Amino acid sequence: MMRVTETVKQLIIINIIFFVGSLIVGPAADDILAMHFPLNPDFKVWQPLTYMFMHDRHNFLHIIFNMIGLWMFGSSLEQVWGAKKLIFFYISCGLGAVALHIGIDYYMFNKAMAVVEASGLTRDQILAALSTENLDVFQGKIDQATFNMLANSGYYGAMLGASGALYGITVAFAFVYPDVPMMMMFIPIPIKAKYLVPGLLALDLFLGLKGQGIFGSGGDGIAHFAHLGGALIGFIMMWYWKKNSFNNNRWN
Repeated sequence: MMRVTETVKQLIIINIIFFVGSLIVGPAADDILAMHFPLNPDFKVWQPLTYMFMHDRHNFLHIIFNMIGLWMFGSSLEQVWGAKKLIFFYISCGLGAVALHIGIDYYMFNKAMAVVEASGLTRDQILAALSTENLDVFQGKIDQATFNMLANSGYYGAMLGASGALYGITVAFAFVYPDVPMMMMFIPIPIKAKYLVPGLLALDLFLGLKGQGIFGSGGDGIAHFAHLGGALIGFIMMWYWKKNSFNNNRWN
């Protein structure tokens, strides 16, 4: 069994501290540290960083699976890269995850806003009503379907978890160890990393589009575009490092 490397161990400890803290503090921890839509009053400037250390306190499997993945793939990369390069990569992928997720939310929110503004409400009136949850403003102006489109476009949502950063780590693992066999929990068949990781990303893309109503309706509560954002930044960084022969240089 591979030992956990020092930096990965510290990242796991930080995640556990945040998780235990959220259990003690309760919903207020999510209000302060999870990533909120930038137009929501609960948004804070530090949330694009702190969200990646928060996990669903109602679902222990969320943090368990993420930390197992961080240990398995992150430790292998730290042995090759060293601590500083791993931390830089991990945080960069986490930021890329939130950037794509919020970008998609902004697109969907503005699309919904255009429909609501056509009913005669101004943008300021809509934002004020959403921030105070004064839904009476919308009565007689828009139907329930239009309101659902607005409310579900990301304004009231909060993103948390290390999955986006972990997807970047997984992409890097496939770059460094392309022929290492990997297995999914529910598919006990070894598949080389260079095939399995793109397959997982394709599945995330499909589910993300389906959740946004392009293929169907409704979502599954998983930030699929955050996964893809972390993976995209991970791919770009690995491609750049490989092209410039930086992938084998330790930073520390």
